[in-house]
Amino acid sequence: MDIETAPTTASPIGATTDADRQARVDLAAVYRLLAQHGWGDVIFNHAAMRLPSDSRRFLIKRHELLYTEVTASNLVAVSMDEDLDERAGVNRPGFTLHSGVLRARPDVVCSVHVHPEEAIALSGLKHGLRPLSQNAMRFYNRVGYHEYEGLTDSFDERDRIAAALGPHRALIMRHHGITTVGASAREAFSLMKEFVRAARIQLSMEATHARLLEIPPEICERVAAQYELHDRGRASAEWPAYLRLLDGIDPGYRG
Repeated sequence: MDIETAPTTASPIGATTDADRQARVDLAAVYRLLAQHGWGDVIFNHAAMRLPSDSRRFLIKRHELLYTEVTASNLVAVSMDEDLDERAGVNRPGFTLHSGVLRARPDVVCSVHVHPEEAIALSGLKHGLRPLSQNAMRFYNRVGYHEYEGLTDSFDERDRIAAALGPHRALIMRHHGITTVGASAREAFSLMKEFVRAARIQLSMEATHARLLEIPPEICERVAAQYELHDRGRASAEWPAYLRLLDGIDPGYRG
C-alpha cells in the first residue's frame, strides 16, 4: 500500500500502525460523505485527522484531489509544526487552519471545515446561531466566532482562530465558513451535518418575518449537555452505519 506523506515530513517505512490505518479510512470516509452532501467545493475546503501514532502530525487530503478521489492511502501525513504549502502537496489555508486547531486542542482528533451556503449566510448575521431548533442545541454556548481576515494564508491567524474556537464544538468563521471539531471522525462530521441543518432551519424561520420562539436558556443548556453524552455514547453506532452506507455506494475510499 502506498501511504503518502508530505515530502519534508516522510515517515520511516513500516511506521504505519493499525490505528493509523483506521484513521486514514475514517478520514477518507469523511471526505466522501462531505462530497455526498455537496460540500466538497471541487478541490477546496478540507478535513483533518490527528495521527494516533504521533500527536504532532495529522492527515489531510492532497491539494489537487477531488473529495471523491480521496482514499485511505493517498491522504498526506504532515507535521503541524512545519511551514507547508502546495509545494508539499497540501492546501496552505487548510494546513494553516487545521494545524492551528490541532495544536491548540489536544482533545480534538478530527476537524472539518467547509463552506455550505446556509452556514455562510448565517455567519454574516450579527446575532449568529439562535436556539430555534433541536439541531441548534448541540451548539448552545458551544460555538465560537472568528472575524473575517481573508484567506487563512498567514500563520499569524492561527492563534486568533484557536482563541475564537476556545473549548467549543464549532467555529463560525464570519463571511467565510464553518469548522467543527470532535474526538472522532464521526463526531466532527455529525456536528457539521447538524450545524448546517440548524442554519437552514433558522434561515427558513427568519425568512417568514414572523415572531420566533427561542428555546429557554435553562432547557438549552440541559439539552446541550445531553447531546454531549449522546454523541460520545449511543451515537457512536452511527459511524459504522455510515461506513456501511459508503461501502454500498462508494467503496473506493478504503483504497
